Amino acid sequence: MSDTISAIEVSELTKQVTTGSTPLTILRDVSFRVAAGEAVAVVGMSGSGKSTLLALMAGLDTPSSGRVRIAGEDLFALDEDGRAALRGRSMGFVFQSFQLLASMTALENVLVPLELAGLNDGAEKAAALVQRVGLGERLRHYPKQLSGGEQQRVAIARAFVTSPSILLADEPTGNLDAATGAQIIDLLFELNRERNTTLVMVTHDESLSARCGRVIRLSGGMLQA
Repeated sequence: MSDTISAIEVSELTKQVTTGSTPLTILRDVSFRVAAGEAVAVVGMSGSGKSTLLALMAGLDTPSSGRVRIAGEDLFALDEDGRAALRGRSMGFVFQSFQLLASMTALENVLVPLELAGLNDGAEKAAALVQRVGLGERLRHYPKQLSGGEQQRVAIARAFVTSPSILLADEPTGNLDAATGAQIIDLLFELNRERNTTLVMVTHDESLSARCGRVIRLSGGMLQA
């Protein structure tokens, strides 16, 4: 890779936790770069450290040692508020469990990141994205009135509404049947291409990882060559 600033740079990332008196190493000396616009899959067995790696890349967890740079900015040189601000302006998230707010409609859920960013004039943009993910007729529906696939479409619209440069996805089809999951992934990749977003996706699905430009494989918390 060239000397241009990477979208994401992970350097010697290690995460240890202590359970009782025994230290457990979840990640050990993980290093890689992701170029702007690249789509990368992170794969590995359950317990290999995939979700921990994603949480560290988002600054939602802190490492025992090592560094994450987002567009050249050292994530862990920032305090918690600084990391939250960087997430708000640079990152979108799609989770396995949708993480929608039950008391809010589809449109209101998509509006949340804009409101958190202090942008109070985003209703039109949010509605357009809900329309784009195929739910124009469901703007006023609550999560309990939507199927799993529809809820994940709302979550994808919410992830893209702030026009993030980086999208982090953690098993985005994990709670969906195969046919619905395939539709969701098609939508995710379409939006990713349209907006030239850098995508990092944790998945155990080999057919899904094959659609990414590159695969990072974890085993026992370490990168496999």
